Amino acid sequence: MTLLNVIQLIGGVGIFLYSIKMISDSLQLLAGNSLQNLIGMLTKTPVLGVIVGTVVTVLIQSSSATTVMTVSFVDAGLMTLKQAIGVIMGANIGTTVTGQIIAFKVKDFCYLFIISGSALLFLGKSNAQKHLGGGLFGFGLLFIGMETMESSMAILRTREDLFLMFKENTMLGVLAGTVVTMLIQSSAAALGLTIALSAQGLLTLDAAIPIIYGSNIGTTITTIFAAIGTCRHAKQACLAHVLFNIIGVFIFLPLLPLYIDLIRASAVSIGHQIANAHTLFNVCNTLLFIPFVGFFAKLITTIIPNPEKPEIHHRTYLDPKLIEFTPAVAVDAVKNECLAMGSALLEAIDKIEELYFLHQKITREELTAIENLLDRYHQEINDYSQALMRHSISDSELVRLHSYVSSAGDMERIGDKCKMLYHIWEKKEEMQGTFSDEALSELQQMFDKANTAVEISIQNIGLPHARAAETFPQVEELSQEVRQMESEVRHMHVKRLAQGLCSSAIGLSFLDAIGAIEHMCYRAKKMSQVIVHQQIH
Repeated sequence: MTLLNVIQLIGGVGIFLYSIKMISDSLQLLAGNSLQNLIGMLTKTPVLGVIVGTVVTVLIQSSSATTVMTVSFVDAGLMTLKQAIGVIMGANIGTTVTGQIIAFKVKDFCYLFIISGSALLFLGKSNAQKHLGGGLFGFGLLFIGMETMESSMAILRTREDLFLMFKENTMLGVLAGTVVTMLIQSSAAALGLTIALSAQGLLTLDAAIPIIYGSNIGTTITTIFAAIGTCRHAKQACLAHVLFNIIGVFIFLPLLPLYIDLIRASAVSIGHQIANAHTLFNVCNTLLFIPFVGFFAKLITTIIPNPEKPEIHHRTYLDPKLIEFTPAVAVDAVKNECLAMGSALLEAIDKIEELYFLHQKITREELTAIENLLDRYHQEINDYSQALMRHSISDSELVRLHSYVSSAGDMERIGDKCKMLYHIWEKKEEMQGTFSDEALSELQQMFDKANTAVEISIQNIGLPHARAAETFPQVEELSQEVRQMESEVRHMHVKRLAQGLCSSAIGLSFLDAIGAIEHMCYRAKKMSQVIVHQQIH
């Protein structure tokens, strides 16, 4: 094999890997946030998890992306271990569709896909057409990559002895499939390479099937990388993926002679036979495991026990791996992080309510801890979103992302006003002054309206656009009422000062307080406005 053949082989693998990524990215852009909605269907049974995992993987043509999503969702507390096991099983089945596509000899038509994809990419009027064009272009490249790999190995047709060892030693084939898949981090590419070798007569079916077994083990490397630095529950999901594939391989190895006969009878061409072997292995492995998902989950928790006490783990939805594998889902991760930030903000507002109107003492440390948390949320959302904007996301997803970033900024500023209200109260206490009952009543009316506006605006972040639009008039009305009240209360308080009913120092603190509350309501209105109108600022 000459240096030129080696370069051609590596180039073919590169084209193949790039085409898979291009197809996956294009399909994800087409699917948008429907991926998150599909994952959200996981409610009851592992069977449903298998179905959803299969559908998502077929949609985005990447089992790695699906498993990374799964580990990320477990880490964020959005998915249980049982649900994760079902999705992982489904992802293994979904990825076999790529193998079936590869097995079809449509290379004579690959340039039609290239032409139609290019036309849509450059002439398409809508983003959906351009994303579809990218998928078709990638589909054409897939078969060009396969053809390049096959051509580069044509020179080895007379050297079957080089690959004889895989036929004679089954475990060596499993090891080869594992190592190759780990290196290129794509079971589809490993499968494509195996089919290319077999098409040149270099690998028999007996030698190819153990390599396919090994590729199922090797593909778990992506999940292992995804679990690094995550909580214990996410590590359990990772272990479930690894053990599921390893146990499946060792169940099927003793049955290899019978399995080879079955696969040989399933199709005429060796390419289809290898693709069928890959599909049947994953389907049968899933069917074997489904009745024992509960027992399997207990085995996983025995190996990696659940913590006796809650883990000290900063739970965040912002998994950097989502940006690389599933950018559209990463946008939803930002949304979920904003909702988490909103919960912290409402806690800060509750503290201010306790202090001002419920006669409960709160410490500076309590409010400072929440304020620091809000600042951290804001910074992490900004940093994550900037990294996400450097990847391919659709225009509609980009607008959504900007609205979440803007909302995080508004929530951080509302948190600053809560801190300001605490300092106003602290200053008043130091001066041993009090607000009159009338002043406190006015303040509470404004505060309650502002609090309601903030609550609705935070809820709107997680609502579909149409439902958020329904609540926006209420937020707008509350904002107008608070602004009008601020003007009226300021005027009445100036009268009280003139009449000597309030001291000037305490009076100025009161005016600062109503100004802070009015600004809170203004920021709440701005949040809802950006979410509803999806404006980029």
